[in-house]
Amino acid sequence: MPGENLTRDEARERAALLSVDGYEVSLDLRSAVGEHDGGGPRTFRSVTTVRFRCAEPGASSFADLIAPGVTAVSLNGRDLDPGQVFDGSRITLEDLAAENELVVDAQCAYSRTGEGMHRFVDPEDGEVYLYTQYEPADSRRVFANFEQPDLKAPYRFEVRAPEGWTVWSNGAGELTDGVWRFAETKPISTYITCVVAGPYHYVTDSYERVLEDGTRLEIPLGAMCRKGLAQHFDADDVFLVTKQGLDFFHDHFDYPYPFGKYDQAFVPEYNLGAMENPGMVTFREEFIFRGKVTRASYEGRANVILHEMAHMWFGDLVTMEWWDDLWLKESFADFMGAFSLVGATRFTDGWITFANRRKAWAYRADQLPSTHPITADIRDLQDAKLNFDGITYAKGASVLKQLVAYVGQDAFLEGARRYFKRHAYGNTRLGDLLSVLEETSGRDMAAWSRAWLQTAGVNSLTPQVLLREDGRIDELAIVQEAAESHPELRPHRVAVGLYRRTDSGTLERYAQAETDVEGARTVVAELAGADAPELVLVNDDDLTYCKTRFDETSLATLREHLGSLTDPLARALCWSALWNMTRDALLPARDFIGLVVRFAGRESDIGVLQMLHAWAESALVHYAAPDWRETGERLAAEDALRELREAGPGSEHQLAWARFFATVASAEQDLLLLLKDLLDGTVEIDGLEVDQELRWAFLEPLAAHGVADEKRLDEELARDDTASGKRHHVRCLAARPSAAVKAQCWAQVVESDALSNALVEATISGFAQASQRELLAPYAEKYFAAIERVWTERSIQIGMDVVRGLFPSFQDSRATLDATDAWLTSHEDAAPALRRLVLESRDDLARALRGQACDAAAAGR
Repeated sequence: MPGENLTRDEARERAALLSVDGYEVSLDLRSAVGEHDGGGPRTFRSVTTVRFRCAEPGASSFADLIAPGVTAVSLNGRDLDPGQVFDGSRITLEDLAAENELVVDAQCAYSRTGEGMHRFVDPEDGEVYLYTQYEPADSRRVFANFEQPDLKAPYRFEVRAPEGWTVWSNGAGELTDGVWRFAETKPISTYITCVVAGPYHYVTDSYERVLEDGTRLEIPLGAMCRKGLAQHFDADDVFLVTKQGLDFFHDHFDYPYPFGKYDQAFVPEYNLGAMENPGMVTFREEFIFRGKVTRASYEGRANVILHEMAHMWFGDLVTMEWWDDLWLKESFADFMGAFSLVGATRFTDGWITFANRRKAWAYRADQLPSTHPITADIRDLQDAKLNFDGITYAKGASVLKQLVAYVGQDAFLEGARRYFKRHAYGNTRLGDLLSVLEETSGRDMAAWSRAWLQTAGVNSLTPQVLLREDGRIDELAIVQEAAESHPELRPHRVAVGLYRRTDSGTLERYAQAETDVEGARTVVAELAGADAPELVLVNDDDLTYCKTRFDETSLATLREHLGSLTDPLARALCWSALWNMTRDALLPARDFIGLVVRFAGRESDIGVLQMLHAWAESALVHYAAPDWRETGERLAAEDALRELREAGPGSEHQLAWARFFATVASAEQDLLLLLKDLLDGTVEIDGLEVDQELRWAFLEPLAAHGVADEKRLDEELARDDTASGKRHHVRCLAARPSAAVKAQCWAQVVESDALSNALVEATISGFAQASQRELLAPYAEKYFAAIERVWTERSIQIGMDVVRGLFPSFQDSRATLDATDAWLTSHEDAAPALRRLVLESRDDLARALRGQACDAAAAGR
């Protein structure tokens, strides 16, 4: 990564000097197929013409390009020596004129890391597939440009591709004389340009709408995937959600979709969930389901489709000036994804998922040492890469949800409409959005922004209940607390719910009051005189962003009657609060596992159930006292098997319990053998179809415990000789309990760059097995010896995967914490982004040790 960084100061200086009129980019991708001589990276020709203006004629600047070689550079008709002006990541531009034309002829490299022009060879049929992925700054790996979001310009792409291929880009394309030529785009940023090319399976549809002025809007729709996935591709459902989203956003935004067509490509070995390239959205192909999945998976895909669609307005039409204001697109897209999911699709319980899953991501990120305000301080591109996190997405979305409650939905949406019209095809900062919201709401947004957007950390809200002699509430107050490191006490709009058991035994809400929480203690006067509650829920309806705490009576009620709580959102909020207490070492892990064992089987919302399974596994692996861990695993496994057998045949709950059983079955040898029998078909459970994806889910724990050997795994690959099967196979091979296997995995990931990004991810996933703590112990020292070199030599994506994925988190001892501290102390000059990743992993480990101490202290009760 040396020399590839761009600082905010450099970007501001360049933006003040230059403005870009347009790009013409010609790519020759015919080299993607056929033999490669192996004498260096496989490359393609990239010829870029950039027309731009300079505010100070005679000044100097630079263009961005990361490429193995540059054949020719000319500036204003003057040939420049590539060896003199190109240093591997920048092209020096001197003596600029008022109007300039730069032409760069380069040999750019195909990628195997998911950054730039990614090349994938399908092992099933040998077909080659290409796609680009740029955010935040990898378009410079494909064509020369000015790689920063505020130098927008229109683009014309032309592509030469192998015979029989189809090529797509942001604009509509046409094949003439062997060249794919694409319509000029609107002014957009470099990072959302896109090219997809190959023998993709392509399905079409269209969307039509009559606008308010009587004109007809027609948007051609397309959806594509690899040919090997075509049999599993439910394009009809993708188009259904797409049309519902387009209806919703046109209804609410009053700004017609501005980018012509709307293609959606599901591509292999994708690092992200999806990317909002206008007219050419890309998704990870795992959103095409090869086996049976639960409704939560379809909901998750729909949410991502709508999230990316919201970006067409928030992010593509109007773009942040620099990555400091990344939230201006990501927070809004995350909020709008859930907002439209509930308002336009069959997934009307989307706010439950948001409360349970998305906010859990935010709560974790906001308690790390790297936490930051939603409007972050992004010094350079490495900072930007790491800030695609739970704060920028989920906390920002949570805060916007509260903002809607604060200013009103109508004022919020009218503000959005004015924002689009005022800044179309431009770049904005925080103040631009706040000003329109002040106009439409009449509220002072500055104070709200200071409290919610410009400070870090999460508050906790705890109820205090004082009763009168007659048993009614004398006073109900909410106590607000903040961490010492981030002491801001924020204003919260909350609903406080009172719950009690009915004669039938259900736990129901009987009173609720909305109030504004200010400062350290707020009295909820409206609830004085109400009957005494058995449960007080201080963030009922999930209006604000906070950690919910319970008074002693409420916690005791949940311990005995959590499964009797009938409202699914309230139940999800209670589960989330209990999980936060477990992570904060306020609730022993064994108590959380006990609650899951007692009440998870009664959970009706499948997304909540699957989240509970993930949390229970995490509690066992990280927060349970080591000497109780085996007991906890056995309790969880026995419960999972019982629920699996009792679940409705063929139901999604049965599938969820089957997957959870596979993750915890290692507690007993007889449970592992039962899992093997289910895989082999010698034992059957009524209604449970062990399809190919479930087979691989069963095989990983069997491989990790030595029940499935290499021969067995090879046999499974022969059965599923596909790209997906290959990734599963690599992960299962890496999971085997062998010192030689671990050494080989380490060498493949750390000492070599031969594996693609997807296979690096699969290898790390299989390598890091919680059940193999002793086997992995030697790699703690090796990790700290290797990470700075890996960070320097490898791409930032692979560097992130290695630093996060191979941190010795399963060596959960004070010694590992000390080793981490020693590395941080001796590497104060290491790249800030690298130090951030290590600090985050250290914090996770320290939190786990505190949780284990809390759980151990509960042993003698």
